[in-house]
Amino acid sequence: MSNRDLEHYQKMIDGDKESLEAIYDKYEKLLYSFVIKLSSDPSLAEEVLQEVFIKLWTHKAKYDETKGKFSSWIVTITRYTAIDIIRAKKNESVSLEEETDMPEQQGDSVEDLVEWKEKSSEVRKAIDQLSDDQQKIVHLFYFQGCSQSKIAEECDLPLGTVKGRLRLALKHLKKHISTAEGGIRDA
Repeated sequence: MSNRDLEHYQKMIDGDKESLEAIYDKYEKLLYSFVIKLSSDPSLAEEVLQEVFIKLWTHKAKYDETKGKFSSWIVTITRYTAIDIIRAKKNESVSLEEETDMPEQQGDSVEDLVEWKEKSSEVRKAIDQLSDDQQKIVHLFYFQGCSQSKIAEECDLPLGTVKGRLRLALKHLKKHISTAEGGIRDA
């Protein structure tokens, strides 16, 4: 998060509407394009955007700078909000694409786009290392937005098996990604 973003975010938390507008102006096109890419539905994209910025303004979504970049956080909030709205409408015909395919916007820095694409590539490589069963469950849960019970039903598996495979897949992904980044792995 740039110093300017952090400054705007902190002022917005204190009730400064102009700072909210500054954040909106910076991220609106990126988030709108992201939801369009996920759903191909302009009205859904507008609804999601409105909900995301309401969450920011009402402090229902709080950013913690120690956990990552603001841009990644706001895209994640947007993804989960889109999934929630889609589920609420029970419109299962809308297919969510992989959120790792970040839409390119003119306002984004080249550095951010390169970093996003590198991380996307690392995640895809890590997913390729999983068993076919784990890949399917990860894809359904994270990229299609299916609930664990829906996955259990669709794959004809017990719910506990789905949860176990998902947990194991995430453990393998964490190990592979932290190794690829040269990070410290949990013992």
